[in-house]
Amino acid sequence: MAKSIRIMLAKAAWYDYEIWQIDVKTVFLNGFIEEEIYMDQPEAFTVVGEEQKVCHLRRSIYGLKQTSRRWNIHFDEVIRGYDLVKNDFDLVYTRRLVGALLCS
Repeated sequence: MAKSIRIMLAKAAWYDYEIWQIDVKTVFLNGFIEEEIYMDQPEAFTVVGEEQKVCHLRRSIYGLKQTSRRWNIHFDEVIRGYDLVKNDFDLVYTRRLVGALLCS
């Protein structure tokens, strides 16, 4: 992945491109899950006499192992929707052909 970033930065410097970067902090909080997952109630949420009840997750939560994988699958689907393809040597680096122009 670091090699891809260095390549993109070098191309941007060479062609004097403007670089934008975003950080989506809530990406894992809004993800969907495909499995049925149950968890113990958080301590602050339990009601006296109902400590044995569990929570059924409908959405992804931070720290869930499936969250990263599901986000990666969703991101891949979105990228393909823009006609971007994964590079054979680095799965993070994507490219697209627009006429005779290669967008990386």
